[in-house]
Amino acid sequence: MPVSRRRRGRAATRAARSGNLAPTTRRKKTNKLYLAASVVIAVLVIASFAFASFSGGGGSSQTGDASGYVQGVGVQVDIEGNRNHLDEGETIDYTTAPPASGDHWRVPAPCGFYTDPIPDERVVHNMEHGNIVVSYNLPVESDVSALRDVLDGIDLNGFWGLARPYSAIEPGQIALSTWGVVDSFSGVDSKRIETFFETYSGVMGPERIPC
Repeated sequence: MPVSRRRRGRAATRAARSGNLAPTTRRKKTNKLYLAASVVIAVLVIASFAFASFSGGGGSSQTGDASGYVQGVGVQVDIEGNRNHLDEGETIDYTTAPPASGDHWRVPAPCGFYTDPIPDERVVHNMEHGNIVVSYNLPVESDVSALRDVLDGIDLNGFWGLARPYSAIEPGQIALSTWGVVDSFSGVDSKRIETFFETYSGVMGPERIPC
């Protein structure tokens, strides 16, 4: 026999007063929270994988030392020092200019194109992290602009690159350096710079940390 609308309404009212409907409502709210949390976690995981794939250099997954050297891309130099973190302002004698390893200051420099000098003691910390340091001594302003344009066109530079003026090399020269490797040449050679970044970004050095 069909139940009248009035009886159904009374039954619903009694259930609400007795608290029988509360667990169902709470379950719905809880399920929505779990769903939202799952979506957020999934997005973060996917983003982390995407960043790792994009920011790696040269198609290599190694994160170790100077063993990633590729013949013909720069010149391999001896690893020096013990990677000690020294006090800010302390001077360190390096065997090459620019250096490509050694003791260094505690804080590395952020990525970017600098028009003011940055000390060797700071950028060596960048190289320890697998970064690439572009040291330039370009007296002609148009050459500085050309170098900036080349670096702006290299996606990896945004994660791994740092450029700074550097008077310890000959005028007109550019020196690319990463942990255990240096490449010096005259003028703005875009292909040579791109090849260095593609080969060594995030590859050389004891650590792999974008600047």
